[in-house]
Amino acid sequence: VQLQASGGGLVQPGGSLRLSCAASGGIFSFNLMGWYRQAPGKQRELVATITSGGTTNIADSVKGRFSISAAKVVNTVYLQMNNLKPEDTAIYYCNMDLVSRGRYWGQGTLVTVSS
Repeated sequence: VQLQASGGGLVQPGGSLRLSCAASGGIFSFNLMGWYRQAPGKQRELVATITSGGTTNIADSVKGRFSISAAKVVNTVYLQMNNLKPEDTAIYYCNMDLVSRGRYWGQGTLVTVSS
């Protein structure tokens, strides 16, 4: 199983980005998919998760600006980020808890919010 994250980049404050993370290597069912981020000098923190039933959990720091969704058919999880702020600058990692497979991390994608 490999997770490939994409969609990061440089964006101005107030801008938007959409991150994607696709799992390859088979056909999977998942228990939980999520996004985490790690800013320079800080610990990795939870951004958002989504269960196989569609229940989402969004961190307070991004609530109202970020949303998470999943496309089960293509083993992909998305993070829509709107109204980005400089403090959102971080490496964003996807994570998937796959049924009978375990937990996997993507390689990370850098998001930089700067004018």
